[in-house]
Amino acid sequence: MSDRPDPGAPVLTIDGPSGSGKGTVARQVAQALGWHLLDSGALYRAVGLLAAERGIDATDVPALAALARELPIAFAATDEGVSVRLEGRARDHDLRTEEAGAAASAVAALAPVRDALLARQRAFRQAPGLVADGRDMGTVVFPDAPCKVFLTASAEERARRRLNQLMEKGVAATLDALLADIRLRDARDSERSVAPLRAADGALRIDSTGMSVGQVVGQVLDFVHLHGLQS
Repeated sequence: MSDRPDPGAPVLTIDGPSGSGKGTVARQVAQALGWHLLDSGALYRAVGLLAAERGIDATDVPALAALARELPIAFAATDEGVSVRLEGRARDHDLRTEEAGAAASAVAALAPVRDALLARQRAFRQAPGLVADGRDMGTVVFPDAPCKVFLTASAEERARRRLNQLMEKGVAATLDALLADIRLRDARDSERSVAPLRAADGALRIDSTGMSVGQVVGQVLDFVHLHGLQS
């Protein structure tokens, strides 16, 4: 992928809170369209993970911003989707832990970190198109995107989904603890002063509570087709 964005390439943004399923939906939509995929959360998780491993204090904003600017991250296509490599090593499992998610939410509230990652995210805009998922894709990173989706679900539903995922991996967790963590992240993401989580103007709002992934993907693809971006 080029490090220079293609301003003419169409973009579909999918924003939403933690556990809303936007990552899974974004991957399937990108595959169906044959477009590139940006998992912006992986960038923030990577900053949080490497900061902890390198002993960078969570309050050392200049050091965190410097890490974000020089983040040694790469994305590689696999049979399962996209694999994230840090410093040349696949770190997908480490980046999907609850600890990495909490660290991502914390560093994402820091304006210098967000500024440092902005250009890197926009560089993913390449032909034939891009599906970008995150918290501020439609409001800040790609405000001119022709298609914007805001995907959500009840906190209880999102906690149940996460519990099922962890149980399948053999990871011990409780519904109450996951629900409390989701509510904490929701508050932090929506109340932060920098790029707070909100639906972009004109975004298609989808509440996926009680819906299958296939149903959500179908609605998103119909939305894209409605805009004439894919035959």
